[in-house]
Order: sequence, then structure tokens, then C-alpha cells
Amino acid sequence: MHVVATAGHVDHGKSTLVRALTGSDPDRLAEERRRGLTIELGYAWTRLDELDDRVGDGEVAFVDVPGHERFLATALSGVGPVMVAMLVVAADDPWMPQTAEHLAILDALGVSHGLVAVSRSDLADPAAAIARTRAELARTGLADAPVVPVSAQTGAGLDDLRAVLARVLAAAPTPDPAADVRLWVDRRFHVRGAGTVVTGTLPAGTVRPGDALVAPDGQEVRVRGVQALGRDRDEVSGPARVALDLGGRAPESLQRGTPLLTPGAFAPTTTLDVAVAGADALPQRPQLHVGSTQVGVHARPLGTSYARLTLATPLPFRVGDRAVLRDPGDRTVWGMRVVDPAPPGLRRRGAAAARANTLSGLDGTLATDLPVRGIARAADLRRIGVGGPLPADALEAAGWLVADVAVRRRALEALVPDGTELSLAEATQGLGLPDPAITEALVAPPLEYAGGRIRRAGAGLSPAAERALAWLHARLVGQPFAAPTADDLRDAGVDAGVVAELHRGGQALRLAQGVVVLPEAADLAADRLAELPQPFTTSQARQALGTSRRVVLPLLAHLDATRRTVRLPDDTRRVNAGRTGSPAAGR
Repeated sequence: MHVVATAGHVDHGKSTLVRALTGSDPDRLAEERRRGLTIELGYAWTRLDELDDRVGDGEVAFVDVPGHERFLATALSGVGPVMVAMLVVAADDPWMPQTAEHLAILDALGVSHGLVAVSRSDLADPAAAIARTRAELARTGLADAPVVPVSAQTGAGLDDLRAVLARVLAAAPTPDPAADVRLWVDRRFHVRGAGTVVTGTLPAGTVRPGDALVAPDGQEVRVRGVQALGRDRDEVSGPARVALDLGGRAPESLQRGTPLLTPGAFAPTTTLDVAVAGADALPQRPQLHVGSTQVGVHARPLGTSYARLTLATPLPFRVGDRAVLRDPGDRTVWGMRVVDPAPPGLRRRGAAAARANTLSGLDGTLATDLPVRGIARAADLRRIGVGGPLPADALEAAGWLVADVAVRRRALEALVPDGTELSLAEATQGLGLPDPAITEALVAPPLEYAGGRIRRAGAGLSPAAERALAWLHARLVGQPFAAPTADDLRDAGVDAGVVAELHRGGQALRLAQGVVVLPEAADLAADRLAELPQPFTTSQARQALGTSRRVVLPLLAHLDATRRTVRLPDDTRRVNAGRTGSPAAGR
């Protein structure tokens, strides 16, 4: 399907032209038909045979927007989600202010695919209107848009208009059907026997019956049915006009202007930095128009090309999104492009100028964004539209993306001079990092991480620990579960500090105070216990391992903690078939 928004001055024949193209009346309200002008958004659709062999199945929906100046906000809600526009200019009228305003809005939104229909060409020579239109288009993104004279009354030029429209639609980009859904609701109504129905223009992504969608306030709805162009559908991919049956329990907060979103895919924000030409001329409190919603904002210029906007309501913006800022007083409009939907605070003197300089280097990729943020969650960046390959001097750890890895590794080395060790928690705190997993990922030569400690690689054991390890190996050879007693350890000169050093380095496994075995004992015990009838008792385990209760109780607790065994409610155990088999798992 394709969606085309009309634009142009009131009484220039937009609705009449749509009616001639589709055979149906987009003006759905009695008041609109009585007054002869569009008040609300109108919709109509048709098929273009010229599209069959090139793009889609030829279905085209028209969003007919109001041309009267009092309904500009409504017009903006119709144009906002659409990539293709048809500007309508009357041959028997001069270039009108509302036409200029609609063209400025299309340009502000970055619409570059469209055409111009010079209507009522049966009432006046269209040459003058065509010339003026081309001159006005030349300053916008629609500079190369085709201009077609047409008469909805006589039918002259309608075939040419259809052919040109087909070419324009064929050249428009095809949105990703797998993209996240962001549907701006433009109507809500109740259907007897169904429940709440909402309509909107789906720019990209796919909606199916059974899908869950959420509003920015976290309210979730379930799609019971999907319609497009008057027919029930198994699925609809953007761009498309859709009607969603949400059943009888849709929240009351779901009204016109509410975006419905793929759960977890967006991060609604109240603060964003935007690129906007003439930012220093923005009023302090303009209106922001995006999708089918409008919201008041506070604008703070960041130089002449950027501004920080503080929104009255959280909205799901992503990098690159376009929207319109409008002065509610003199109706001036500015086009804005989102550069950063999750910006840092501006607290210091001169921060605005420095921020503008930073924004000039951002392009929505990890290569430019991550070095500015330093550390960020990958999922958070995806939600705001930052993507691309990871920069060379960056790493990913436990869902975190980290920039300036070389600098951070040098800082970690400085925390661990020769002869010292740090726990992962200590090093994480010293570096000011949010997650120990990042610290562990930063460990690289000349540092190593072993036994829960970070130290200089090759530091080795102390002489006392070396002697204790040799004694422990000799003591446990052939009887891996016969852990020496506290008296044995004292007599051998193995104190608690030496045991802790061996445990940290992974050369020994301290099961409890005064209970020490070799690290491979855990896997050996799990293998031997697996040969018992399952489940087994503590007594059966003690006998199978040939050891005492002093050893078997902390050993079984260690096996439980490392998921080698599972303790059952009756205090028996069974060996876990999916055990890790890693002697380091419990360190």
C-alpha cells in the first residue's frame, strides 16, 4: 500500500480531486459537506493500475488535510507520518498564504517525494500557476516534483496525474516491514460489537491481530483485528492507513495524538536536542507537531543551528526524526531534526556553546555517539535510534557499550601497581564504572583476573603459598575429599592468609573455615555422586565420597551453589544433568 497526503489552500479543490481519483468522498463529516471545506482529516483510497508491475499491488490511500488556516494543526497531523505528498494549487487563484504554509511544512518535514496538481485548469490557463509553483518549489526539497495541470470537473489530465503519481510512488523508498511500530492515533471511536477502534498512518513496520502495543505512559493494548482500506487483514505493513480493533478495554488515555509502540522498542523522552535553522529566532514556548500530536515545549537555543527542547509530555523520538515547531502567535514554522533524544544536562557556564559544537559532530552512529556518552547500554541506544558498527576503541560487556577502552585500561593499570591486588568490586568503584562486568572486560596484559582478584600477570604465589600448595597436593593425593583438619593446617604452617591466597588464585577450594580441598574436587564429587541412585541423602553422599560430615556438608552446599546438584524439599539431592563442570564456578 502507499499513502499520499494532500496539501494546499482551502477551496483549491483538494477533496474534489481526491474524489475524482478515488470515486469516494474524503469529507466524512456532515459539517464538512455543508460548509464545503475539510475540517477533520479525510481518507479515501483507490487502485492505480500503473503500479501493479512495479511497486506493491496498486493500493493508494489519500489523507486529505484541511486547507483552512484555522485547522493547521489538523493538517500537520495528516502530513506528519506521510512520505509522499500531493500539493494542490488552483489555476484560477493566485499563490495563497496557506499554500505557502503547507509547502513550508512539507519542506520542514523533509518530504522530498511528491507532485503538484494544478487544479481547475478548465477555468483558467494553468501556465501562470505552473510557473509560480515551480519558482516556489525551487527553494524546497520538492524542487524536482512534477507539476500536472488537471480538472476534476471535466476529467482532463486525470490520466496524466495517475501516471505521474505512479512514477512518484515507485521512486519513494520502501520502509522496512520488520521495523518497530510507531503508529500515531488520529481517530478513536467505538464500534458496537467490537469495542474501541483507532486509526492512523503506519509509516513502517507490521501490525497483526494478537500484537501487543504500548503507549508512552506504559498502558498496553492488544490488537484484536486489523483493517486497511475497508478490509480485514491478517497483517499490514507500512506505509499504510490502518484501523485497529482494540476491544472493549482500551484505556481512556488512548486518544488522538497518542503513539502506539512496539513494547520496549522506544524510550519516550521529555528532553531532546534538535537541529533547527534559525534556532536563535525560536520563541521561548513554541508548539511542537509530530505525527498526529502537538505539545507545548520550552526552547533553549544552542547557537544558531541547534536547540534544546523540553516537552510537556514524553514522546518517543529517535535520532533523525523530523517534526515541526510553530510559533502560535505569528504562525512561523521551523523544521527540526532530532540529533539526540537523550542529552546530558547543561549546568556549567558556556555549556550551550560546547554542546552545539558536540551536536555538529553527531550523525546517529555509534562511531560518533558512543565517544560522547562514554558508557551506555546497547539497548538504550537502540531505543533512541543510534546504530552502526562498534568503534575500534570500544568494547561490549554484559549489554554495556564502552568507549575509550585504551584510556580506561591505563587507568585500571594505575590502580593495580606491582605487588597489589584488587577485588572486582574495588576496581569497579575505583574506576567509577556502573557494572563489574565492564571492569572484568577491561582486564588485559599486564593485568590478569583470577580467583576474583585483579593483579599483575605472572605475579605468582608467595613462597609460603607455594609450600602450602605442595603440602596440600601430597596430603590429598588419592583421597581428594579427605580435607585436612584445622590442627593439620596449623601444624603444617598453613594459616588463613595463605589459604585465602590459594583460594583467590584458584589453586585451592576453600569450602568453609578450615576446610580446604583442591579445585578439581567439586567436579570429581559431582561425577561420583551421579553414579548413586537419584535422589540421594547426605549420608549416602558421605559414604560415596569416603569423607566426614565436616567435609561433606560444606562440599554439598558448594555443589548446590554452583548448580552441580539440586537440593530437594525433603533434604535429599540429585545431580544436575546440566551442571557446568567448572571448578571455578563457585569462586
